[in-house]
Amino acid sequence: MTLVEVGFRLQSAITPAQLQSLAEFANTYGLRKFHVDEAGQVLRFEYDASRLRSTQIAHMLRQANIPVAEGLV
Repeated sequence: MTLVEVGFRLQSAITPAQLQSLAEFANTYGLRKFHVDEAGQVLRFEYDASRLRSTQIAHMLRQANIPVAEGLV
């Protein structure tokens, strides 16, 4: 297992319903943990890079209607 952290800039603040969706999303796709930085509007995920790529995570987030923009390092 190779753990990596990736961040995404949010286009808008996350609503409580979206936060609940994120919890379900993380559990479903095997992401280890996530953190929402409300002040900087950044969403960070820790994931197993041997199973997922950051582009896949971004795609899944957009499908779940999470307002992510570009990825961060």
